[in-house]
Amino acid sequence: MSNSTELLCIGNAIVDVFTTVDSAWLDKRGITAPVQHIGREEARRILEELGDSADIVFTSGGLAANVAKIAAMLNASAAFVGCVGGASEGAHDDLAAVFEQELRSAGVVPLLTRGREGTGLCFAFACGGETRIAASPGAALELTADDVPEDLIATAEAVVLDGYTLDRRPLVRRVLQLASLHGIPIALDVASVFHIREKTEEILHYSRNYPLIVFMNADESIVFYDTIRKGAARIEAAGEREKETLILQEICPVLKCITEGEIFPVIVIKLGGRGVVVLAGGTIYHEETFTIIPRNTVGAGDAFCAAFLTAWIRGKPVRECAALGNKVARKILEGARHPHSRRKA
Repeated sequence: MSNSTELLCIGNAIVDVFTTVDSAWLDKRGITAPVQHIGREEARRILEELGDSADIVFTSGGLAANVAKIAAMLNASAAFVGCVGGASEGAHDDLAAVFEQELRSAGVVPLLTRGREGTGLCFAFACGGETRIAASPGAALELTADDVPEDLIATAEAVVLDGYTLDRRPLVRRVLQLASLHGIPIALDVASVFHIREKTEEILHYSRNYPLIVFMNADESIVFYDTIRKGAARIEAAGEREKETLILQEICPVLKCITEGEIFPVIVIKLGGRGVVVLAGGTIYHEETFTIIPRNTVGAGDAFCAAFLTAWIRGKPVRECAALGNKVARKILEGARHPHSRRKA
């Protein structure tokens, strides 16, 4: 790999499947929650049932891969490290081929290992005005610490670590330690409200000991704050404006103390259509954006992360990083989809 890599993105290699179905069809198959995990055989069965539907789009996904693709579109050199299927008895994995081809088409260097399970899948079902997500990570979970050589990290400008890897502590700690050893910042997206409830203490520990940029959305920041305030009454907010007020008035004054005195950690709270708040060096930066009615929210957070980091590694001030993040994320909210996603042949 070239020494010119700017963003080294490490995470779950997932093929996203976008399609529109009837809610009754999903209910019959047990896909009833907004977000849920499904078994490998169930994922295969659903894929077969969808068949050759004209309204089905496949694209390489997973947080880290999405960040790599958007960064490449912004003319940053990016590489992705992950695990796809195909190792079992030398079997060919069509989804692994889709994943790798899309990364290459986007200008990302794919550094892929092969796992025993099939390539990970994540279905995004549009049905009756809502979206239901069903994920089957498969081989993505087989990525280990041994799959990340030191020279990959040492030659990067920044490392992006998918929050869903936090369950694999040897992998996470190797990445954090090597990045810190070489003075490389690590961007960590906390992944989900469900995840952060269990991982707040770990994230706090990592933020105190490693050069970390932590990305979270409004709901995740509220859960993060609630978890820090052990025993205190949980706080709640409904709409975006109410969440923004709560975050600015109550949460940020507490979290900014974590960032005082050093360059790192940096805490980035994405407010969706309300912009972003960045806490860095004990200062609170609030960068607003144009309010729009979102046509699509899938991938907007990943796009923000990619744009923010692309500006960061090029030495831009915090406000410029946030402004570029808002601009690129807004494109996704307006309905843009990565141009290399493709319909089933």
